[in-house]
Amino acid sequence: MVDTVIFDMDGLLIDSEPLWEEAGKETLKEFRINLTADQYHESTGLRSREWILHWFGYFGIDLAHAEAAENAILKKAIEKIGNNARPMPGAEHVVNLFIEKEFRIGIASSSPLELIEMVVQKLGIGAYITAKASAEHLAYGKPHPEVYLNCAAALGAAPSSCICFEDSFNGMIAAKAARMKCVVVPQVQKQHVKWGAADLKISSLLNFNELLLGTLR
Repeated sequence: MVDTVIFDMDGLLIDSEPLWEEAGKETLKEFRINLTADQYHESTGLRSREWILHWFGYFGIDLAHAEAAENAILKKAIEKIGNNARPMPGAEHVVNLFIEKEFRIGIASSSPLELIEMVVQKLGIGAYITAKASAEHLAYGKPHPEVYLNCAAALGAAPSSCICFEDSFNGMIAAKAARMKCVVVPQVQKQHVKWGAADLKISSLLNFNELLLGTLR
């Protein structure tokens, strides 16, 4: 029985991806790296540490600077998101739908728990989120499924009883590797065939409804 929902956070519930992009690009510019939009979006869903290691390796930057760069990104992102991020269209709608259906609700994010807590408070949904799982200190982040499996365990749910909502390719792969249903709401490359791995693709959280939920149960 499907009775649990787990949400990704950045770019799914809150419009924080442009602010992460700003923080990342600003930090890389200090090393004379200028990412294209396509380069940035191919690496969404990674933790800050993995993101820095990926691009430092790609551009041949000394990894001795990686930890300081990671800390700089996190500091910039938390400040920007706290001050400027807004809920994604349909975030309130979809959370309310699952509250009405008495689903267990969790969040599984690559972001630090500090940021998850801040966003939950900003969205006013703290009373309904039973579990918050961060991949920050895990051995592997998304697309590894551990953060989703940890969230399901904290919710007392079997993976097969969970529906996940994601906006990134790495997140979608993590959800499917955890043997969960996945609804994807892509923000870039919306028509790409890679989204076919999801159980359902929608253009906005506003479009999710009871009928679509029924197709997943």
